[in-house]
Amino acid sequence: MNQPPAKAPASGVVLVAGATGGVGKRVVRQLQQRGYAVRALVRDAKRGRETLGNDVELVEADLTLPETLNTEVFKDIRAVICCTGTRVQPIEGDTPNREKYYQGIKFYLPEVVETPEYIEYRGVQNLVKAATPYLKRARNQRSIFDFTQPSEEIARIWGVVDDVVMGGVSESSIRLMSDAALFSGNVSTANSGGFASVRTRNFEVPLDLSAYEGIELRVKGDGKRYKFIIRSEEKWDGVGYCYSFKTVYNTWTTVRIPFADLIPVFRAKTLKDYPPFDSSRVTSLQLMLSKFEYDGELNPDFSPGFFQLQIESIQTYSDRLLPQFVMVSSAGVTRPGKPGLNLEEEPPAVRLNDQLGGILTWKLRGEESVRDSGIPYAIVRPCALTEEPGGKVLIADRGDTIKGKCSRDDIAELCVRAIENPQVVNATFEVKEAETQDRDSQNWDGFFASLQ
Repeated sequence: MNQPPAKAPASGVVLVAGATGGVGKRVVRQLQQRGYAVRALVRDAKRGRETLGNDVELVEADLTLPETLNTEVFKDIRAVICCTGTRVQPIEGDTPNREKYYQGIKFYLPEVVETPEYIEYRGVQNLVKAATPYLKRARNQRSIFDFTQPSEEIARIWGVVDDVVMGGVSESSIRLMSDAALFSGNVSTANSGGFASVRTRNFEVPLDLSAYEGIELRVKGDGKRYKFIIRSEEKWDGVGYCYSFKTVYNTWTTVRIPFADLIPVFRAKTLKDYPPFDSSRVTSLQLMLSKFEYDGELNPDFSPGFFQLQIESIQTYSDRLLPQFVMVSSAGVTRPGKPGLNLEEEPPAVRLNDQLGGILTWKLRGEESVRDSGIPYAIVRPCALTEEPGGKVLIADRGDTIKGKCSRDDIAELCVRAIENPQVVNATFEVKEAETQDRDSQNWDGFFASLQ
């Protein structure tokens, strides 16, 4: 089974609204690179396909028309990243000769193409209201394999690793049925054998499960004791982290496997003083029936012969909340009309708020609809967005006073990291880039911890 790496399994869908925009298309790309299943919500499917390519699922809807936000939009979602925004363009006739500069950023006198009230506020409000019941159902879990939804991709990822690799004669298979996967076969102790297993190929992009407490299996067994094995290295015959669990004959049970209880093992021998499992880097999964427990001890519930284990799902669990709705807003949303504000020192968006249809005022109203929803959220308020390459250290603050700029690349990465981090739940914060530091010195743990 030494095959090329597999694409990471679908892990619950992340819905990206405003997916063809400057930040949105980058969020889609970041999610795909990290192994997420992505659904792009677009108003125009043709334009969406031209912008995003053929490797992303599209769903066509208009946030200003709540009747278009149907079940198809939200099926199986675990999080929403909202990157919508009113289209702003240079005033007709404006030319490069009339360009302006503020804080070193070039801009043109702008005008809005759409009505900010409907894009920044009512559209966001419609999205939050429609998504809320689906997100509540998905809270605290990330699906890794849903065997009730069989697919060719799942079939390609899983394969057999039996004791024949060591001279034994056991044999097993994994078969996808309509509502579960069936791991079954015949395990024999002949020729010093005694184990059968199924394992995934190494994931092309390791899964980052550090935001969760452990793995949850939904299984129906035959009363035997099985092993779950998870790895964080690409080496095929390397160290695995194991957890043994007993099944109940012909009864569906839920097995919770805390990451903290995993035992480092090499060929059924435990490794003393070995580091704990790194849940931020999951490279493969395995299920095994073996006559051995650990360090030469026998499996107390083992008997040779026929066995079968049905698996309905493999997913994460956590009692910690994670952000399920990430909104890209804007720095400056609280400043228009603020007493004592010196407009000459403010960025163009603040100074031109009235001319732009109250765009920042309506963004703030959109934020309030997110905060009032009861869904765990993170609201990101970037300073002036640029097309410059990402890679700068990001600085966060609260109070809506900072000024500066940041790359759309970096804000996209921040949004994706936010849905994985419990420290940012229900936080609203401004972001700018450091002027001199590059990303090599970015401390993400410290960044998110500062927002608690």
